[in-house]
Amino acid sequence: MVRYALGGARHQSPSEDAMRILEQGASNLQGGGEGAAEAVSMLMLAMSTLLYRSGRREDAMEKLKATQQVAPSAAFRVAAWEALMGIRMEASQDVSSSMSPNDSVDLSIKEEEIKWSDQDHLKFRVDAIKGLAALLNGEIDSAQTLFGGPNSCYAAVGNNQTENAVFTYGEYLHCTGDFPLATQMYEKVLEAASREDISGNLLAAGNMAPEEVSLGATCSYGQLLSHSGKFDEAEDYLTRALQKAEEQFGSNHPKVGMVLTCVARMYKLKAKSEGSSSIMVQEGLYRKALEVLKAPAINSEDTRRQVDWRDIISLARVPTRCMCF
Repeated sequence: MVRYALGGARHQSPSEDAMRILEQGASNLQGGGEGAAEAVSMLMLAMSTLLYRSGRREDAMEKLKATQQVAPSAAFRVAAWEALMGIRMEASQDVSSSMSPNDSVDLSIKEEEIKWSDQDHLKFRVDAIKGLAALLNGEIDSAQTLFGGPNSCYAAVGNNQTENAVFTYGEYLHCTGDFPLATQMYEKVLEAASREDISGNLLAAGNMAPEEVSLGATCSYGQLLSHSGKFDEAEDYLTRALQKAEEQFGSNHPKVGMVLTCVARMYKLKAKSEGSSSIMVQEGLYRKALEVLKAPAINSEDTRRQVDWRDIISLARVPTRCMCF
């Protein structure tokens, strides 16, 4: 049911129909026997993903909060919290590295006594999101402590489906300049994402769902390659990311604009490195990205209000302004 609803939504069928399918399934399972609570939680995670993909962030976050309240196990609560934090970060909302999956519920993840157990993969996922929040808040030392170094990540890769946390660690390494280790993290995520059964084994939602993580890792890997001067490989991976974004969201979704901005920046670096005419290519890509992102005109009234994807818009806008002078 989940795959049918989300798959249909991805191929442009009305999201209202997909949502009705999921809601009806959850209603039928309410008060059911053994396993019903897990099934309902799975459907609620899927609903939040559908809402997120439809651009209804606030509704998606409310659904994730509701999932935390009714979820029967730590695995579901961590998945809901992880997605909630991911959407908040994407929306540039305040996040704190001290936030926990659910302060009112015992997750059996004790900070003072952690041993390798069935819950370790959940703590790894929690710490990865806390680490990313710390990084966004400029708390570098806290982020480093939360990620725990490469050994913990290597132990977790392929164990209990932690690819999203490994991707988050790769982002941290990328931002802090450890390109070799970031490369290894992205490669491990992409290898795991190539397995056909990943989406059926990982409890996740929103921008932490397997398809999203695969898209993010592909785009980030392409960016890393461009930073390393490997422009042919970078172009290959960024083209793949663009195709993934268009297939998953349609050609006019902001995430397509985000990837277009990354492609344009790759051509900018290539032109600077090789003294080539790639600079002309990047101008057109930046303009297309701004169009897809629905960026308000400079100095318009709209620039005074909160605008989604404003960081990406700013990144795409500067080169095009420079080209006009």
